[in-house]
Amino acid sequence: MIIQREIREKEERVKEFLERQGLGAVLLTRQDNFSWMTAGGDNKVVAASEAGVAALLLTGDKKYVITNNIEAPRVMEEELKDKGFKLKSSYWYDEKGEEIIKRLTKGMKVGADTAFKGARDISSQFAKLRYSLLEEEIERYRSLGEEASKCVGKVARRLKVGETEHQIAARLTERLVAQGITPTVLLIAADERIFKFRHPLPTGKRLDKYVMLVICGRKWGLVVSLTRLVCFGQLSKEIKRKHKAVTFVDATLIAHTKPGKIVGDIFKKGVEAYKTSGYPDEWRLHHQGGPTGYAGRDYKALAKIKEKVLVNQAFAWNPSISGTKSEDTIIALKDRTEIITETPNWPMVEVEGIKLRRADILIR
Repeated sequence: MIIQREIREKEERVKEFLERQGLGAVLLTRQDNFSWMTAGGDNKVVAASEAGVAALLLTGDKKYVITNNIEAPRVMEEELKDKGFKLKSSYWYDEKGEEIIKRLTKGMKVGADTAFKGARDISSQFAKLRYSLLEEEIERYRSLGEEASKCVGKVARRLKVGETEHQIAARLTERLVAQGITPTVLLIAADERIFKFRHPLPTGKRLDKYVMLVICGRKWGLVVSLTRLVCFGQLSKEIKRKHKAVTFVDATLIAHTKPGKIVGDIFKKGVEAYKTSGYPDEWRLHHQGGPTGYAGRDYKALAKIKEKVLVNQAFAWNPSISGTKSEDTIIALKDRTEIITETPNWPMVEVEGIKLRRADILIR
C-alpha cells in the first residue's frame, strides 16, 4: 500500500508534466527515471549505461512497461509486481519495441528521456520531477546512507600499510555489494596521488601513510556520495591547515542549503569561503557538487544557476583543496538540513563560526 501510494503521487506529477508540456505520453528508458517512477525498481543490466533494458510508457491514464522476452519475467516479478504496469513484450530478435511504442502512442505527441524517433527530448525537464523526495524515498535514502557510510568506515578502520589501492577498492566494493549497493564511482588515492589528482582511479600504488576513499553508491535508484580520509601516524601541518579550510567550505555550503535558497548563491558562498580560508583559487580545480538523488549529480552547481533548493531535495557538496576533501550527502528538509551519510564513531571536527560538524581525518 505504501509503494502504491508513492507511485500514485508520482503519476500525478507526470500527468501535470504532460499537461504543461502539451504531450500525450512520455517514454522513460533511463535507469534513474525508471527507479523513481517505480519506487525503487531497477531496469539495468549494464551498470555503466544510462539507459535500461525496460522502458516505461506513461499516458494520462495508462502505464506500460516495454521490454523483450529475456527481461520481462524478472522485471515483472521482481521490479514491478503489484505496481500496476501493463507488460508489452516482444521476442529479443524481433526488435519490435519501437513498433509497440508507436502503436500505443498513435496520434499523440511524445516526450522521451533518451533518443527516440519522432519524440521530443524532455530529459532535463523531467528530471525536475524527481528533485523533491517523498517521505518513503527519504526513508530509503537514510537507510542507504547509513549502510554505505558503515561500509566505508569498516574498510577505513581495517586498512593496512602496504595495501594497494586496487586491494582497498576491492574490499570496499565487496562490502557495498554485500549490502545491495552498487558503487557507481569508486576512487582511491594513496599519499602523493591525493595531492595530484581530483579523480584518482585506483591503481597498484601501495599505501604508505595517507589515503582517501571516495564512493558514490546506488540502491533503489538513489545515490549517496561520501569521502573519508585516513592517516597512519601524525598529520603534517599542511594537511591539518588544508583540512580545516575544506571543512569550513563544506560546512558553509551545507549551512546555506535550505529550501528557497538559490543554488547559484550557495555556490558563491562556497567560493567566498575558499577565499576566507586562504585558498581562493582551489575551487577552480574541481566542481563543487550539487543536487543529487537519483543521479550522482543532477547538475553541477555554478554561480549562474538560478534554480532554488526545494523542500526534501538532496545535495552532495564536495569541496576539495589539493590533498584533502570533504563530502557527504544531505537532504534539505523543511525545518533542518540532515546529513544522511555520517559514519558511526568517526572523528568529527567542529567548524568554527558554523554550528556544524564535519568528518575529520581518521588517525590510525
